[in-house]
Amino acid sequence: MNNDNLTWKGLRRTDPGRPRPLADAVLRLIWQQRRMSRAEIARHANLSRSTVSEIINEILPMGIVAEVGEGPSQGGRRPILLEFQDEACVILGIEMGAAHLVVALTDLRGRVLAWESREHPVRTDPHGTRRLIAALCRLCRNAPAGRARPLVGIGVAVPSPVDPTRPDRLSRIVLPEWDGRLGLDELAREHGVPLMVDNDANLGALAEHWWGAGRDVGDLAYIKVATGVGSGHVIGGEIYRGATGVAGEIGHIAIDPQGKPCVCGLRGCLATLIGGPALVARAAELGAEFPDSKLAGRANTIDEIEDAALAGDPLALRVAQEAATHLGRAVASLLNLLNPSMVILGGNLARLGDLLLDPLRETVKSRTLVSSVAAAEIRASELGLQTIAIGAATLVLKAALADSRLFPSVPAPAADCREDTAG
Repeated sequence: MNNDNLTWKGLRRTDPGRPRPLADAVLRLIWQQRRMSRAEIARHANLSRSTVSEIINEILPMGIVAEVGEGPSQGGRRPILLEFQDEACVILGIEMGAAHLVVALTDLRGRVLAWESREHPVRTDPHGTRRLIAALCRLCRNAPAGRARPLVGIGVAVPSPVDPTRPDRLSRIVLPEWDGRLGLDELAREHGVPLMVDNDANLGALAEHWWGAGRDVGDLAYIKVATGVGSGHVIGGEIYRGATGVAGEIGHIAIDPQGKPCVCGLRGCLATLIGGPALVARAAELGAEFPDSKLAGRANTIDEIEDAALAGDPLALRVAQEAATHLGRAVASLLNLLNPSMVILGGNLARLGDLLLDPLRETVKSRTLVSSVAAAEIRASELGLQTIAIGAATLVLKAALADSRLFPSVPAPAADCREDTAG
């Protein structure tokens, strides 16, 4: 749970009286185990019981750990149990897609308490996007589940590479109308909390690693296929961003150097073959070959193409088959290079399930060098369309568990506060 300080923006709580690094480690241990006695903490952390008692005295006033009654006796007095209070605080997670916005309010265990989603031309309307983000955040904060709980921070997932040294900067190539800046400083000031930013695919990988299909998988790749295509990578349990934050731009691997131009300036990138606009264009091209398809001779959305594929429409199935083949070539290259044990597909296209996964797996098998590489598990996201927003909230949670100064103080629940030196 290393905090690399990737993306601080806005306010930061710096009360020097808050817990020390050793207390932060104990707090993370209680979060991981959920409920423990002081004696169990001493054994797990290899600390003396007196030191644990001092640390717990530092942590309890924060209100995110509470004494919740007695545990079973191991001989002598029954120990008092300490429990992490998952619902003590909330976190806002924001997904900025190229054409949609999602805001999720989560507790401290990644559970979604409130959820707002809107279609919006994010790529071409920065001012409207910022206003809508602020409005959706207010809706989530005012939801019954979040109204009375203090906010830890705001995480933002952006469809752009993020430079760790300048996290508020956006790619002028990917988001040309945004003038190179995220511009959400006012949002952080309005809510009085830190704001953190990372690439959307990175945060998809983080969400799947903490809560989804990749729980406890140390090496995995998450591939998001939506308007564009991106990938996030967990290596050794941590997000890998590369030297300047652009690792994972799988959408700009050149599949066909003579192919269609890409927004990045190159030709035949993967995104020009399987991104949402590319699939819509391909369905239109194939209409003459499938005159009986309900997609033929009309303009279609990517959702309509996916619905038709799931219903067995031959034109839509052809589009899905081609997309799986193109994506399979890229996934095979990724497996040969990084050898993750799992590849998780997210974004709109992932809802095709086995219609996408089966031909993709066959392509991968034919293009990977070693049988153990081809054996990597390839599966769809478990978190679905909530993945990226949950990942954005998890970015904040991860940072707060590494540095508890980020947690706001909350009223501690009533508890039996007897000194527990025995357990």
